Amino acid sequence: MKFLVTGATGFVGRHLVAALLARGCEVRAVARNAETAQGMPWINDVEFVSADIHAAELDVVALTDGVDALAHLAWPGLPNYRALFHFEHNLMADYRFIKSVVETGVKQVLVTGTCFEYGMQSGPLSEQTEAQPANPYGLAKHTLHLFLQNLQQAQPFTLQWARLFYLHGEGQNPNSLLAALDRAINAGDASFNMSAGEQLRDFLPIETAAGYLAAIAQQREFNGVINCASGQPVSVRSLVEQRLRERGASTDLNLGYFPYPTHEPMAFWAVVERLQQLLGAQQTS
Repeated sequence: MKFLVTGATGFVGRHLVAALLARGCEVRAVARNAETAQGMPWINDVEFVSADIHAAELDVVALTDGVDALAHLAWPGLPNYRALFHFEHNLMADYRFIKSVVETGVKQVLVTGTCFEYGMQSGPLSEQTEAQPANPYGLAKHTLHLFLQNLQQAQPFTLQWARLFYLHGEGQNPNSLLAALDRAINAGDASFNMSAGEQLRDFLPIETAAGYLAAIAQQREFNGVINCASGQPVSVRSLVEQRLRERGASTDLNLGYFPYPTHEPMAFWAVVERLQQLLGAQQTS
């Protein structure tokens, strides 16, 4: 299969490209910054295109020529989840791009959604849980999903909507928790400021998540929503303490320094039965 991957140099994209290549797929990787792309370990193994997918002059026919499926990861402006531009700009720009790709004849589209589509709901969240987005990013992603479902009625195609939870690893945002902790350890800081850390979250290493996304993309008959997560609730404090052990660091945790975020519930994680069934089906096929 040949995949068109947007956002190919982003946190998720760079790892998905590697995972697809490892599975023997061909990749046409798209990103705005060609210089960043040159630093990717896979740059000589893909067909790279430097382009802004939201640009009015984009030649979508040329971009999709010979492509079997679109893996759409590009989404500017993260991790500012509460900015209005998510639905004022990104939503319609993304819809127009994906629609134009489908109109060229591409019959399979994988889009990364977000756990924020579930909003402030607590506990285990399955794909059957009603979406109740509570921030602009979650609202924009959920609305895009609804738009694309309606597009399917007018122009049939396979839509794989993979909801990501909390990912960590190489290329993550430098202001994210573990990246900040690693900087503190590297600097020899005596203490690390954080919340009390009792929040329960669903954490997944980015390499694992990329492997799951690649597996989903290769299940060409799968259509619908799927949680891409571990299914295991882990406290933020436990995650931090595990990293300290891995690094052999003696940094003290200044628990309770930051308040708990108000845009997230205290405890939520994914139900991953659908993901496990799909992965199991792939292993036996």
